[in-house]
Amino acid sequence: MDEPVRIDKWLWAARLFKTRSVAREAISGGKVHLNSQRVKPGRALNVGDQLSVQRGQDEYLLEVLDLSSRRGPAPVAQALYQESEESRVKREKLAEQRKMEREEHAGRERRPDKRQRRKLVRFKDNME
Repeated sequence: MDEPVRIDKWLWAARLFKTRSVAREAISGGKVHLNSQRVKPGRALNVGDQLSVQRGQDEYLLEVLDLSSRRGPAPVAQALYQESEESRVKREKLAEQRKMEREEHAGRERRPDKRQRRKLVRFKDNME
């Protein structure tokens, strides 16, 4: 495909965002940079462009390999871009760190359930 594609349409076709409107909001909100510059959703994208996409806490550094304005299956969408190696390593390291933090807080004590409350009440009554 030789003709340029709108950046919001390409992000949607590459399955980086679920809908075009979400892609448009991310671009307008400054979460997407094209060749290190902030862009508008209607900006044309070309092969070889460098994209920086912020999704949640993850940042993707991508090179555009192909253009498409149609959303296809995931393997086809992944062939539209190539993520830089340092970006992938950094993202995986941060994901692992977040996972460790979640596991660290997962063992918190909960409030007593109904059975435990009944035992506590009986215990307190016996103490008096």
